[in-house]
Amino acid sequence: MHALRSAIPSGHALAKAEFNTLRLRLLKIAARIIEHGSRIRVRLPSSCPDAFLFRQVVLGLTPSTS
Repeated sequence: MHALRSAIPSGHALAKAEFNTLRLRLLKIAARIIEHGSRIRVRLPSSCPDAFLFRQVVLGLTPSTS
C-alpha cells in the first residue's frame, strides 16, 4: 500500500489518502482481466472516474526494462 500511494502523483488528491480510501477507489474496481503471454491487460469500465490515475499508478509501479 505504501508503494501504491507513493506511485500516485503528488498533486492528486489521493496522494495523501488513507489506505482504506485507496483500497476503495483503486483496488476494488470491477475490471476485466485479460492475460496475454507475458503481459496482463486490465479493461476498466468506461464510467471509471479514476481511469487516468489508475494508468499512471500502474506505470509508476512497473519496473523499468533497461
